[in-house]
Amino acid sequence: VTPTMGPVSSIMGEVMLIALPLDGKASPMQAREYADFVLRPRLLAIHGVAQVIPIGGEVRTLRVEPDTVRMAQLGVSLTQIEQALRGFAGNAGGGFIDLNSREYLIRHLGRTHRIEDLQGVAVAWKDGRAILLEQVARVRFAAGLKRGDAGYKGAPAVIVSVQKQPAADTVQLTKQIETALDELKPGLPKGLSTPKVLFRQADFIEASIGNVTGALRDGAVMVAIVLFAFLLSARTTLISLIAIPLSLAVTALVFRWLDQSINVMTLGGLAIAIGELVDDAVVDVENIQRRLRENRALASPKPVLEVVRTASVEVRSGIVYATLIVVLVFVPLFALPGIEGRLFTPLGIAYIVSILASMLVSMTVTPVLSALLLPRMKRLDHGDSPLVTRLKAWDARLLAWSFPRARLLIAAAAIAAAAAAASVPFFPRAFLPAFNEGSLVLSLMFNPGTSLAEANRMGALAETLIAQVPEVTQVGRRTGRAELDEHAEGVHSSEIDVDLRRGGRPIDREAVMASIRAQLASLPAQVAIGQPISHRLDHLLSGVRAQIVVKIYGDDTDTLRGLAEQMRAGLSGVPGLVDLTVEKQVLIPQIAVRLDQRKVAQAGLSPGEAVRVLQALTDGAHGAQIVDGQRRYDLVLRLPDDQRSPQDLGATLIDTPAGRLPLSSIATVEEADGP
Repeated sequence: VTPTMGPVSSIMGEVMLIALPLDGKASPMQAREYADFVLRPRLLAIHGVAQVIPIGGEVRTLRVEPDTVRMAQLGVSLTQIEQALRGFAGNAGGGFIDLNSREYLIRHLGRTHRIEDLQGVAVAWKDGRAILLEQVARVRFAAGLKRGDAGYKGAPAVIVSVQKQPAADTVQLTKQIETALDELKPGLPKGLSTPKVLFRQADFIEASIGNVTGALRDGAVMVAIVLFAFLLSARTTLISLIAIPLSLAVTALVFRWLDQSINVMTLGGLAIAIGELVDDAVVDVENIQRRLRENRALASPKPVLEVVRTASVEVRSGIVYATLIVVLVFVPLFALPGIEGRLFTPLGIAYIVSILASMLVSMTVTPVLSALLLPRMKRLDHGDSPLVTRLKAWDARLLAWSFPRARLLIAAAAIAAAAAAASVPFFPRAFLPAFNEGSLVLSLMFNPGTSLAEANRMGALAETLIAQVPEVTQVGRRTGRAELDEHAEGVHSSEIDVDLRRGGRPIDREAVMASIRAQLASLPAQVAIGQPISHRLDHLLSGVRAQIVVKIYGDDTDTLRGLAEQMRAGLSGVPGLVDLTVEKQVLIPQIAVRLDQRKVAQAGLSPGEAVRVLQALTDGAHGAQIVDGQRRYDLVLRLPDDQRSPQDLGATLIDTPAGRLPLSSIATVEEADGP
């Protein structure tokens, strides 16, 4: 056995997006805490849910903002503060002790979540007294570093993405999630609106299954009408139609045995087979009826069961051969690799099993019903129906005209076949047909280097513009990357989910997409519009969220950018291409803190220690984790936001063996561009 590791969910596993809109009374931090500590644990408890990823709002952290000037005055180093915070609010075990014939567990309890306790932590000892943290740093609850945000209908929101496990039933899982949301409604914090379902993958599945089921039903009705029109007998029609439900029932049992689900592809296979399910039964019952008619005309008729058996055996080989040939045509589907095989294998199984089941029915049930119902049928001696009689007459005249012109007809057929084969390369090709999923997804790419605040502002503007399209009912946006998300996206990237109106007159999807493109034309962003499932399929097939992808490889980035722009200009005139974009790989603004190695050495610091201290001050050093019941908060040591500008960084005092020196004395702080 060779074990392999894989993700708990796939890119197609996102089954629901839930928006938690803020109505102004609830703070972003309060909304995010509800999503993280109430909604997320409840949804993760549902069997089949793989991951729940919130984005938006503000993640609460307990931030310690050191005052480097005050630290210098009191002689406190950053390392001392880090050491004091490292063991804060922690518990530890103390082993066991035996007292009076009983065993006691020793626990050392230092856990606390009170901000006052953190402010009173001693970080140093000087002149016979302790120096407390509040004397050299500001301690407060603050929002953690954000690399993503969310919005709903142009207003701030928290959006929760629910991903399922690979084997979970999407429709049943969605119902359980909706039940959980209803249960949580009474406990919503004040100022937080009722959760809105922004995207529901089950809608597409239910609509698709409903459409295919309707086609299956309509096909069965049409088969019944055609059979009765040709046979003109309720009994023969009934015997033939019995093959449909019995074949479907046998197929369902085989599905259960093979652990197959009822989905669009399996129903599609049944829809293809629906007309053929009665073929074997029709051939059998028609031959039995003919032999019974001939037997009735004999002077000494044979026993009915013998006639039925003989008539059924006469056509048995033809039925078996025809069925096996049709089955063999579908066998190559099982050799398809990758995603093609995953898609078409269920269709092939459904078709083959139902066809074989219909053959089994024609060999067993059809002869028995014929023996019971046909011998006493009044129309047994009446011959063919008027429709069949007329068709036979037309066929006889057509054959009489065709035989003298056999060579001409064969030549015409050969020319038609050759013309059809020659036209195949000119047909449009697509891996899958265009789905109508009832919703859209937009990818907005602003210029790299755009701040999260600016991307939020333009993203909210895009939501408002999209909502002005009449067919749009709701709009939700995710900008950047969620803390738990596996997909790395910059803050300049936004994904907007658009829900379209359902019911009423049909929606022209292409016209709606054109209207949205026109609305967003004024934004400085690359816009790509697709549909949720199709969008993810494109990403799965090519690694990029587009149907057609051209990749250029090379060593020189500037040359690659130039070639990409040339290709974009050349392709822009191709009819049918929309949302033509070039991946933005450009230099972004940076603040470069460049160490002077000699000055660092003169100050008695190693370059590694200098970089570590600078990283702790600017990016933040994570100390302990504060536990408050079921809630967890990170304890972060970082400079105040208003002291992280290039000028303030240069003036920041750094602890060195040579004393406290401003950063500008050992490094240069400058604005630059970089990859």
